[in-house]
Amino acid sequence: MNLTESQKKSLRGLAHTLKPIVMVAGGGASEGVVNELDQALTHHELLKIRVRVGDREARDELIDQLCSKTRATLVQRIGNVATLFRRNPEKPKIKLPS
Repeated sequence: MNLTESQKKSLRGLAHTLKPIVMVAGGGASEGVVNELDQALTHHELLKIRVRVGDREARDELIDQLCSKTRATLVQRIGNVATLFRRNPEKPKIKLPS
């Protein structure tokens, strides 16, 4: 899903108070982590994940893998924390600006 800058700004504001729900460490994008992230995205739509692996390039690569496997969109990444969004097609909770 492609988000406009105003939509990303709105989502960043909503995510400001959120705490990371999924933690990813040395195991990387295992099947269990992907399933847990998929379920969390379906339920919450917008969430933060904490990624504790290697250097910046390794973190970015892992976040890209998780986004592609779960069909989520990266809203922002600050340090070890990434904010992801995926609309729930059956019951959308978050209204995005147009």
